[in-house]
Amino acid sequence: MKSIEIKGSLRTETGKKATHSLRKNNGVPCVLYGIQKDENGNPVATHFTVTTDGLRNLVYTPHIYVVDLNIDGKVVNAIMKDIQFHPVTDAILHVDFLQIDEANPIVMEVPVQLEGLAEGVKAGGKLALQIRKLKVKALYNVIPERLIVDVTSLGLGKTIKVGELNYEGLQLLNAKEAVVCAVKLTRAARGAQAAAGK
Repeated sequence: MKSIEIKGSLRTETGKKATHSLRKNNGVPCVLYGIQKDENGNPVATHFTVTTDGLRNLVYTPHIYVVDLNIDGKVVNAIMKDIQFHPVTDAILHVDFLQIDEANPIVMEVPVQLEGLAEGVKAGGKLALQIRKLKVKALYNVIPERLIVDVTSLGLGKTIKVGELNYEGLQLLNAKEAVVCAVKLTRAARGAQAAAGK
């Protein structure tokens, strides 16, 4: 997995008024949930700010990254856990980060990449990717940049489901019956099948 550096500044005020003022000045309120736990067993949260521009390369990309989070000079490895967008303007409202613990698995969504020319496509069908990202659980250094799905032997009208996929060191968390990709019948393929059946 690639890494990306993001610089942030600690927040001293976290109320609504402070948050509103922050967003007005091109800032995005963020929270880092650390490895340390508080007395209730919850991850210790660090509130900080990043500029909208500072988040652009992390958010608007098909890639996934380990984030080298530099908060006032203190650097931790983290992943982006959650992000909220404004429902109308699509502006980034809030980002949650999770500090990486090298000994414990993390959950991430990894992009799916289809490889090969499907048998069903050769027969006139159309290949459709149904799930663009799969949710995996694994140690962070095992997680690949993308999950390759070989579709070479996928026939006309056939599908590949999550339960049929297997990657070393990764646990797939999506429903086993969920369809990752399918070769759909096109009108031309239906016509060819009907002609062959005559």
